[in-house]
Amino acid sequence: MIRKLPVALAALLSACVSHQGYPTSPRATPVTALDVTVVSNVTYTPGNWPQPLGADLYIPMGDGPFPAVITIHGGGWQSRSREDMESISRAVAKRGYVVMNVSYRLAPQWNFPAQLHDIQQAVVWLRANATARNVRADRIGIWGYSAGAHLAALVGVTGPGDKQFIDGARVQAVVAGGTPVDLRDYKEGPLTNGLMGVPYDRNPELWREASPIALVTRDDPPMFLYHGTLDFTVDVKNARAMYMVLNGAEVSAELYLFHGLEHFSTFYLSPIDSGVDRARSSIATLLGF
Repeated sequence: MIRKLPVALAALLSACVSHQGYPTSPRATPVTALDVTVVSNVTYTPGNWPQPLGADLYIPMGDGPFPAVITIHGGGWQSRSREDMESISRAVAKRGYVVMNVSYRLAPQWNFPAQLHDIQQAVVWLRANATARNVRADRIGIWGYSAGAHLAALVGVTGPGDKQFIDGARVQAVVAGGTPVDLRDYKEGPLTNGLMGVPYDRNPELWREASPIALVTRDDPPMFLYHGTLDFTVDVKNARAMYMVLNGAEVSAELYLFHGLEHFSTFYLSPIDSGVDRARSSIATLLGF
C-alpha cells in the first residue's frame, strides 16, 4: 500500500493542475532512470571569496557529457540548507543531468547582492569544470524553490546590460517554484529587508536589481514556473505576473499551477516523479537537451 502512494499522489496532482505555455513541439522522450554517484562538499568558491561555500554533485552514470542543473534551497534567504534540495537533485540526476546542489551566503549577515554573486560563481565554476565533471558547458539550467527560486530566476534574467551581471554566469533554462518575483512588493517585509540591508526608500535601484520581473529581456532563457494556488507565503500572483512579463518579452515560458496547495505542500509534493518529469520534459523540449 505504501509503495502505491506516490502513484496515487501523482494521479491526484495531475488532475488538480493547470498548465499554460505548454510547448506544441513533441515532448522529450522519458529516459530510463540512471544510477547516480554523489560527490559531497565540493568547494566551488575561489580562495579569496568572503566565505567558502560548498556544493554536492550528483553525477549520472553513463557516457555523457550531460546537461547540468544547479539547485538552490529556500528559507527566506536566512535559513535552511542544501539538504532541502536533495530529493529533487537526485531525481533530476537520475534523468540524465549532472546536478550541483549549492549553499550560499545567508542574510542578514550577508546582504544582496552577495547571494546572487554566490550562485553566479557556481555557474562559472561548473562551466569551468565542465570537462572534468562530464558536463555540457552550453547546457546549464538552474532550479530553485521559494528564496532559492528568486535567486534562480534572478540569475536567469541578469544579463549583460545589468549592473550585477558576471561574464560566464548565464544559464540556458530556469525552473522556479513559489517564486517572489518583485521584492518591491514586500518593502515592509522582515525577510526582504534582512536580505537587502537597506530600506527601499533609501536605495530603490538596488531593490529593482533584486527583482527578477524588472530585469526581463528578450534574450533571457526559457523559464518553467510552478506555484500553489493557495500559497499565502508567496502569493500566486507572483508566478502569474512573471509569466505575463516573460510572454510580453517573447521569452519561452510555462506556468504550472497546483490547485489547492500552499507554499510548503507545493514544495514537498511537487518533486514526485510526475512533477520532476513535467519540468524536465518541458525544459528538454525547449532547449533540445
